Amino acid sequence: MRTVFILQHVHVLPDGEEDVKLIGVYRTHEAAYAAIERLIVQPGFCEHPRLLNPSVDDEGSGFTLDEYELDKDHWIEGFVQTSL
Repeated sequence: MRTVFILQHVHVLPDGEEDVKLIGVYRTHEAAYAAIERLIVQPGFCEHPRLLNPSVDDEGSGFTLDEYELDKDHWIEGFVQTSL
């Protein structure tokens, strides 16, 4: 099984909206962690440097790291459009 690691940064804005930035796609967990180490000294990231644990942190600002299998559908359900 071949996988990649998706690194993002989530910043929760004062109104509750989330500003999500795709940082990168990495071949290894170690490469993704190295990217975090490079970024946590940069403006914005240094204020929210932690790696969020989705099973514990249901909200908050910080980095998210997810492993995805290649050549596989990861969203297999539809969605409901909400009005703005």
